[in-house]
Amino acid sequence: MAGQQIVTKGMVPKHAQLRAILVDMCTNQLSPGDALPSERQLCIDHGVSRVTVREALSQLVSEGLAVRVHGRGTFVAERAYRSELRLASFHEDMRRLGLEPGTVVLSIGQDTPPPASVTALQMAEGQQAWHVRRLRLADATPISVEDAWYSAETLPELDSVDFTASIYDTLATRFGHPISRAEQTVGAGPASSETAALLGVRTGAAVMTFDRIAYSGEQPIEHAFSWFRADRYQLHMTLTDR
Repeated sequence: MAGQQIVTKGMVPKHAQLRAILVDMCTNQLSPGDALPSERQLCIDHGVSRVTVREALSQLVSEGLAVRVHGRGTFVAERAYRSELRLASFHEDMRRLGLEPGTVVLSIGQDTPPPASVTALQMAEGQQAWHVRRLRLADATPISVEDAWYSAETLPELDSVDFTASIYDTLATRFGHPISRAEQTVGAGPASSETAALLGVRTGAAVMTFDRIAYSGEQPIEHAFSWFRADRYQLHMTLTDR
Protein backbone atom coordinates (compact mmCIF):
# COMPACT_ATOMS: atom_id res chain seq x y z
CA MET A 1 0.00 0.00 0.00
CA ALA A 2 1.39 3.38 -0.99
CA GLY A 3 2.38 5.72 1.81
CA GLN A 4 1.54 9.35 2.33
CA GLN A 5 3.06 11.51 -0.42
CA ILE A 6 4.99 14.41 1.04
CA VAL A 7 4.67 17.84 -0.52
CA THR A 8 6.10 21.21 0.43
CA LYS A 9 3.99 22.69 3.24
CA GLY A 10 4.88 26.29 3.93
CA MET A 11 7.96 26.37 6.16
CA VAL A 12 7.89 22.66 7.12
CA PRO A 13 10.75 20.87 5.32
CA LYS A 14 10.18 17.46 3.80
CA HIS A 15 12.51 15.64 6.19
CA ALA A 16 10.51 17.04 9.14
CA GLN A 17 7.26 15.81 7.59
CA LEU A 18 8.79 12.38 7.01
CA ARG A 19 10.15 12.31 10.56
CA ALA A 20 6.63 12.91 11.92
CA ILE A 21 5.34 9.98 9.84
CA LEU A 22 8.16 7.74 11.09
CA VAL A 23 7.64 8.79 14.72
CA ASP A 24 4.00 7.73 14.45
CA MET A 25 5.15 4.48 12.87
CA CYS A 26 7.59 3.79 15.73
CA THR A 27 5.22 4.72 18.56
CA ASN A 28 1.80 3.64 17.32
CA GLN A 29 2.11 1.16 14.47
CA LEU A 30 5.17 -0.99 15.13
CA SER A 31 6.62 -2.77 18.15
CA PRO A 32 10.18 -2.61 19.54
CA GLY A 33 12.46 -4.70 17.35
CA ASP A 34 10.29 -4.36 14.23
CA ALA A 35 12.06 -3.23 11.06
CA LEU A 36 11.25 0.11 9.50
CA PRO A 37 10.81 0.19 5.71
CA SER A 38 14.06 0.35 3.73
CA GLU A 39 15.41 3.68 2.52
CA ARG A 40 14.42 2.74 -1.03
CA GLN A 41 10.88 1.83 0.03
CA LEU A 42 10.47 5.07 1.98
CA CYS A 43 11.58 7.04 -1.09
CA ILE A 44 8.95 5.27 -3.22
CA ASP A 45 6.15 5.42 -0.63
CA HIS A 46 6.55 9.10 0.21
CA GLY A 47 7.97 10.59 -3.00
CA VAL A 48 11.14 11.98 -1.41
CA SER A 49 14.86 11.71 -2.10
CA ARG A 50 17.23 9.34 -0.35
CA VAL A 51 18.94 12.35 1.27
CA THR A 52 15.60 13.33 2.85
CA VAL A 53 15.03 9.77 4.06
CA ARG A 54 18.49 9.50 5.59
CA GLU A 55 18.12 12.82 7.40
CA ALA A 56 14.76 11.79 8.90
CA LEU A 57 16.10 8.37 9.96
CA SER A 58 19.20 9.96 11.50
CA GLN A 59 16.96 12.16 13.65
CA LEU A 60 15.03 9.12 14.88
CA VAL A 61 18.25 7.33 15.79
CA SER A 62 19.65 10.38 17.62
CA GLU A 63 16.36 10.69 19.57
CA GLY A 64 16.50 7.04 20.64
CA LEU A 65 13.37 6.00 18.73
CA ALA A 66 15.23 3.79 16.27
CA VAL A 67 18.50 1.88 16.00
CA ARG A 68 20.58 1.08 12.93
CA VAL A 69 22.05 -2.40 12.45
CA HIS A 70 24.82 -2.45 9.86
CA GLY A 71 23.87 -4.52 6.85
CA ARG A 72 20.34 -5.17 8.10
CA GLY A 73 18.50 -1.86 8.29
CA THR A 74 16.79 0.38 10.84
CA PHE A 75 14.64 -0.99 13.65
CA VAL A 76 12.26 0.39 16.28
CA ALA A 77 14.19 0.88 19.52
CA GLU A 78 13.21 -0.65 22.82
CA ARG A 79 10.97 1.61 24.89
CA ALA A 80 12.65 3.63 27.62
CA TYR A 81 11.20 3.31 31.13
CA ARG A 82 10.01 6.73 32.37
CA SER A 83 10.42 7.16 36.10
CA GLU A 84 8.83 9.92 38.16
CA LEU A 85 11.34 11.95 40.14
CA ARG A 86 10.28 10.92 43.65
CA LEU A 87 11.59 9.13 46.73
CA ALA A 88 11.21 5.41 46.13
CA SER A 89 13.27 2.27 46.22
CA PHE A 90 14.23 0.64 42.92
CA HIS A 91 11.67 -2.12 43.60
CA GLU A 92 8.88 0.42 44.16
CA ASP A 93 9.89 2.39 41.09
CA MET A 94 9.89 -0.63 38.77
CA ARG A 95 6.60 -2.02 40.09
CA ARG A 96 4.94 1.36 39.60
CA LEU A 97 6.03 1.15 35.96
CA GLY A 98 4.46 -2.30 35.65
CA LEU A 99 7.84 -4.05 35.53
CA GLU A 100 9.21 -6.94 37.56
CA PRO A 101 12.28 -5.79 39.53
CA GLY A 102 15.25 -8.08 39.93
CA THR A 103 18.63 -7.90 41.60
CA VAL A 104 21.96 -9.66 41.17
CA VAL A 105 24.20 -9.15 44.20
CA LEU A 106 27.73 -8.55 42.92
CA SER A 107 29.53 -8.17 46.26
CA ILE A 108 29.00 -7.45 49.98
CA GLY A 109 31.72 -6.73 52.51
CA GLN A 110 33.21 -4.29 54.98
CA ASP A 111 35.77 -1.81 53.73
CA THR A 112 37.08 1.70 54.27
CA PRO A 113 34.66 4.02 52.46
CA PRO A 114 35.87 6.74 50.09
CA PRO A 115 36.07 10.30 51.48
CA ALA A 116 32.80 11.33 49.80
CA SER A 117 30.92 8.53 51.59
CA VAL A 118 32.63 9.29 54.93
CA THR A 119 31.34 12.85 54.63
CA ALA A 120 27.89 11.84 53.36
CA LEU A 121 27.34 9.31 56.17
CA GLN A 122 28.87 11.63 58.81
CA MET A 123 31.35 8.94 59.81
CA ALA A 124 34.63 9.34 61.69
CA GLU A 125 37.89 8.73 59.86
CA GLY A 126 38.90 5.06 59.99
CA GLN A 127 35.40 3.70 60.58
CA GLN A 128 34.36 0.73 58.51
CA ALA A 129 31.31 0.64 56.27
CA TRP A 130 29.38 -1.99 54.39
CA HIS A 131 30.09 -1.84 50.66
CA VAL A 132 27.29 -3.38 48.57
CA ARG A 133 27.34 -3.64 44.78
CA ARG A 134 24.24 -4.78 42.89
CA LEU A 135 23.05 -5.12 39.31
CA ARG A 136 19.42 -4.03 39.02
CA LEU A 137 17.03 -5.58 36.49
CA ALA A 138 13.63 -4.72 35.02
CA ASP A 139 11.80 -7.68 33.47
CA ALA A 140 15.17 -9.51 33.53
CA THR A 141 16.89 -6.72 31.53
CA PRO A 142 19.92 -4.99 33.13
CA ILE A 143 19.02 -1.37 33.89
CA SER A 144 21.53 -0.09 36.45
CA VAL A 145 24.61 -0.83 38.50
CA GLU A 146 24.47 0.34 42.10
CA ASP A 147 27.47 0.91 44.40
CA ALA A 148 26.29 1.73 47.94
CA TRP A 149 27.84 2.36 51.36
CA TYR A 150 26.25 1.95 54.83
CA SER A 151 27.79 2.63 58.24
CA ALA A 152 28.75 -0.66 59.92
CA GLU A 153 28.27 0.96 63.33
CA THR A 154 24.70 1.98 62.52
CA LEU A 155 23.84 -1.30 60.76
CA PRO A 156 26.08 -3.96 62.37
CA GLU A 157 24.41 -7.04 60.82
CA LEU A 158 23.62 -5.70 57.38
CA ASP A 159 25.48 -8.54 55.64
CA SER A 160 22.85 -11.01 56.88
CA VAL A 161 19.91 -9.45 55.02
CA ASP A 162 18.48 -10.39 51.63
CA PHE A 163 19.86 -7.83 49.22
CA THR A 164 17.74 -9.14 46.35
CA ALA A 165 14.74 -7.60 48.16
CA SER A 166 14.06 -3.91 48.74
CA ILE A 167 16.78 -2.58 51.04
CA TYR A 168 14.54 0.36 52.02
CA ASP A 169 11.89 -2.08 53.29
CA THR A 170 14.59 -3.94 55.21
CA LEU A 171 16.01 -0.77 56.74
CA ALA A 172 12.53 0.14 58.02
CA THR A 173 11.29 -3.22 59.27
CA ARG A 174 14.47 -4.82 60.61
CA PHE A 175 16.64 -1.89 61.65
CA GLY A 176 14.05 0.75 62.49
CA HIS A 177 15.44 3.25 59.99
CA PRO A 178 12.67 4.11 57.50
CA ILE A 179 13.97 6.29 54.69
CA SER A 180 12.13 9.61 54.90
CA ARG A 181 14.04 11.80 52.46
CA ALA A 182 17.00 11.80 50.10
CA GLU A 183 19.31 14.25 48.38
CA GLN A 184 20.17 13.22 44.84
CA THR A 185 22.34 14.61 42.06
CA VAL A 186 21.73 13.39 38.49
CA GLY A 187 24.37 13.61 35.79
CA ALA A 188 25.61 11.80 32.70
CA GLY A 189 28.84 10.27 31.50
CA PRO A 190 30.44 7.41 29.56
CA ALA A 191 30.17 3.82 30.79
CA SER A 192 33.39 2.26 32.04
CA SER A 193 34.33 -1.12 30.60
CA GLU A 194 33.09 -2.90 33.75
CA THR A 195 29.79 -1.00 33.88
CA ALA A 196 29.26 -1.49 30.14
CA ALA A 197 29.78 -5.25 30.45
CA LEU A 198 27.26 -5.50 33.30
CA LEU A 199 24.64 -3.38 31.50
CA GLY A 200 25.14 -4.98 28.11
CA VAL A 201 26.18 -1.77 26.32
CA ARG A 202 29.38 -0.73 24.57
CA THR A 203 32.22 0.82 26.55
CA GLY A 204 31.82 4.59 26.51
CA ALA A 205 28.06 4.48 25.89
CA ALA A 206 26.09 7.24 27.59
CA VAL A 207 24.78 6.39 31.06
CA MET A 208 22.83 8.45 33.58
CA THR A 209 24.60 8.85 36.92
CA PHE A 210 22.92 9.18 40.30
CA ASP A 211 24.58 10.21 43.57
CA ARG A 212 22.09 9.74 46.43
CA ILE A 213 22.26 10.26 50.18
CA ALA A 214 19.23 8.72 51.90
CA TYR A 215 18.17 9.78 55.40
CA SER A 216 16.07 8.37 58.19
CA GLY A 217 14.96 11.52 59.93
CA GLU A 218 18.17 13.54 60.20
CA GLN A 219 20.49 10.52 60.17
CA PRO A 220 22.19 9.64 56.87
CA ILE A 221 21.83 5.90 56.25
CA GLU A 222 22.89 5.24 52.67
CA HIS A 223 25.29 6.79 50.18
CA ALA A 224 24.74 5.21 46.77
CA PHE A 225 26.20 5.73 43.32
CA SER A 226 24.19 4.35 40.40
CA TRP A 227 24.72 4.12 36.66
CA PHE A 228 21.55 3.72 34.54
CA ARG A 229 21.28 2.83 30.86
CA ALA A 230 20.37 6.10 29.15
CA ASP A 231 18.68 4.25 26.29
CA ARG A 232 16.29 2.39 28.60
CA TYR A 233 15.62 4.78 31.49
CA GLN A 234 14.26 8.32 31.60
CA LEU A 235 13.32 10.74 34.37
CA HIS A 236 10.01 12.61 34.26
CA MET A 237 9.18 15.63 36.41
CA THR A 238 6.46 18.24 36.61
CA LEU A 239 7.62 21.85 36.82
CA THR A 240 5.53 24.74 38.13
CA ASP A 241 6.10 28.47 38.52
CA ARG A 242 6.04 28.28 42.31
